Amino acid sequence: MGKDRCEIYCFNESKVNEVKSSIVVEDIQRATKMLKALADETRMKVVFALYQGTELCVCDVANIIEATVATTSHHLRLLRNMGIAKYRKEGKLAFYSLDDEHMEQLIQVLFAHQQELKTRS
Repeated sequence: MGKDRCEIYCFNESKVNEVKSSIVVEDIQRATKMLKALADETRMKVVFALYQGTELCVCDVANIIEATVATTSHHLRLLRNMGIAKYRKEGKLAFYSLDDEHMEQLIQVLFAHQQELKTRS
């Protein structure tokens, strides 16, 4: 048996019931969908580009991630629909940014954690 498992089966019923009662299935489902959207390498590049800049037009993002405008627009639309990015129109241009400070914090924590993992190795 691995050292990373309990050697006997027992559980703290009150702790288990407390945690189980705090789980809101709809919130878990929405969070999972958001993380799935971020799990795509191209979309993560887009999100990282938006994190680096205050606001970028679709053409800027396409050049940064080295993709077509059509592909970039598709990914930006999905990120917008998931509440990860937002956009504003200025004439014929569409400018994107991260949706809010929570998304910025999420990306910041994610990349800080990655840097920490690199230094542990």
